Amino acid sequence: MAKTTTTAAALALALGTALSAVSLPAAAADEMEKCYGVALKGQNDCKAGPGTTCAGTAKKDYQGNAFKAVPAGTCTQMESPTSPTGYGQLEAFEEKM
Repeated sequence: MAKTTTTAAALALALGTALSAVSLPAAAADEMEKCYGVALKGQNDCKAGPGTTCAGTAKKDYQGNAFKAVPAGTCTQMESPTSPTGYGQLEAFEEKM
């Protein structure tokens, strides 16, 4: 009987681990934020402003209306030479010259 109990416990642990791994991407997505002005040319995630379509369409480095998804809480610490503050922004902005 001990072998059956151990096998059942191992199966339950494996199933629990598998189910929690499936839910990780959703949790990880909640911990990301859009950071404008940090993407390099052609490396943005969606929304690159007028005349562009979606991911990979930023026309220049650090474009103020193109964002990159970054871990929550890190955006305003990332350097952005075109931003009015010199750091990434949580909203689209007009680039400084």
